[in-house]
Amino acid sequence: MLLLAGLCVNVATAEAPDPFNLLIYNTHGLPAIFAKDDPESRFPRIANLTHSYDLILLQEDFAHHQTLIGGLKENADVVRGLNAVSPPCFFCSASGLTFISHLHPAQWSLQHTFFEFDACSGWLSRANDCFAQKGFQMIRLEAKSGQLVYLINTHLDAGRTTADQSARKLQLQQIVSVIKQIPQGAALIVGGDLNLDWDSPKDRELLHAFRDRLNLVRAVGGIQASNGWQILDYVYFRSGHGTRLRVTQSGEDPSFQHQSRPLSDHPALFVNFSVY
Repeated sequence: MLLLAGLCVNVATAEAPDPFNLLIYNTHGLPAIFAKDDPESRFPRIANLTHSYDLILLQEDFAHHQTLIGGLKENADVVRGLNAVSPPCFFCSASGLTFISHLHPAQWSLQHTFFEFDACSGWLSRANDCFAQKGFQMIRLEAKSGQLVYLINTHLDAGRTTADQSARKLQLQQIVSVIKQIPQGAALIVGGDLNLDWDSPKDRELLHAFRDRLNLVRAVGGIQASNGWQILDYVYFRSGHGTRLRVTQSGEDPSFQHQSRPLSDHPALFVNFSVY
């Protein structure tokens, strides 16, 4: 501990881990008949573009997962969100959530848990969310030097009806309940397609309530307008006891295009974090 200008400053004795960059991307991975394009040509390009990121949180990786896998780095650590007990979606698989890590195992260890949502809205209506095993992945990242970070990758209920809004509220409550069980004050990053429209006062109120309950800060600001999309994708974070997170850069990655057309119907968001 050093005394500087009357302030006590803790000096870490362990070496801090390297910074990492994070990608959050809804891949629009429905079968081609529903996606209304050619996902089998898009997914190899998406996979290749993930190579420059340390941590990748994907949503809607439903029907083309093997195509995605074929284009990833050989040393990539890939974990899908899946509850093997529940029946899978009729025309897709798992939750559509995929976590990919390129972090060096000599520096970081990771543990993964998937939680299926208790609530959903819509079978043959309201965006048909109940057919998928929607939920959230929780990844526990621990550096060899002692820093600890929890990541949440999620995709909330779609649709704009009152029933959809109620489902999203319950889903956020479930995420909060699980996070409350991790070590108090742990560093946390939450990313994904929350299906909460930034321009909707009701949705923003729900988003802010979620943020405040977990003491989070938004990492990527009001962008995502280059293709005229609604702002539905978010990254929030907080530092923790013994682990400080600082955003050094964030935004939308414009390289997720092919022949001037986007590779999904959502933006690719990135955040570069320093960890100390």
